[in-house]
Amino acid sequence: MGSMDRQPPQGAAADWTVPQDWASYTHVEHATWDRLFARQSAQLQARAAPSFLAGIDMLKLSKPGIPDFDELNARLGSATGWRVVAVPGLVPDTVFFDHLANRRFVAGRFIRRPDQFDYLEEPDIFHDVFGHVPLLADPIFADYMEAYGKGGLRAMQRGMVEKFARLYWYTVEFGLIRDGDRLKIYGAGIVSSHAETAFALDDPSPNRIAFDTLRTMRTPYRIDDFQQNYFVIESLADLLRRTRDVDFATLYDKLETLPDIAIGDLLEDEQIFTRGTQNYANTRAHSHSIVPGGFDVTS
Repeated sequence: MGSMDRQPPQGAAADWTVPQDWASYTHVEHATWDRLFARQSAQLQARAAPSFLAGIDMLKLSKPGIPDFDELNARLGSATGWRVVAVPGLVPDTVFFDHLANRRFVAGRFIRRPDQFDYLEEPDIFHDVFGHVPLLADPIFADYMEAYGKGGLRAMQRGMVEKFARLYWYTVEFGLIRDGDRLKIYGAGIVSSHAETAFALDDPSPNRIAFDTLRTMRTPYRIDDFQQNYFVIESLADLLRRTRDVDFATLYDKLETLPDIAIGDLLEDEQIFTRGTQNYANTRAHSHSIVPGGFDVTS
């Protein structure tokens, strides 16, 4: 998600975009991308949603070095009409939603330093491009992201951005999907994190809950650690239907009277894939160390 409204920094256009300046990347930066790509692509072969893996192949992200947005956009545009645009950092909510509504995905142009290989707070180009862009080559998910952007602009008019942001967090960033009798990953915050890729599917600590739009928007989230809840969609088509074909005005009316659901709590009438032990979260409540592989993914 974006940040609070402010003016674009010097050198950025009115829509906050900047040139990628691909030629300025160093050998070290390209090598960092290649190391991250090799580790994650190997780890995800049996864990990521098939649509995500197909997007990596379609967009030729396995080509060595940081992707050149001009080349990437030629492939992505022909597939779904989306483009990746570089921005200097977190952008205001209005800008963020407007870009999505017009099939533009904002991505930071910087890449983490080698000493940040396993953890950084602000999302970098590896998170934004490797994590998010492969699914934008899928027509159904591409429609979902456009619908989300349009819905975000409406949410701003209702003063519901905070609740609406939870939908993005628990789907686009940290969503799981059913694949036959297995759960797989499609959320960018998971697929771009070596540690959370394992935690999200294997650890007994988190809850894994069937996705429900209203329930998701009533659930706060962690920005600085592994998630205590993961919501599971049936399919990308079902996720799109629950976003594009739902009367959010009615949901917002309900949200104005319903309390939040405490992180980690479960409801009696919901489908639960895994009733988590919450041991990790309970242990972390008494610790202040940084989790390797975690991301504060807010853009």
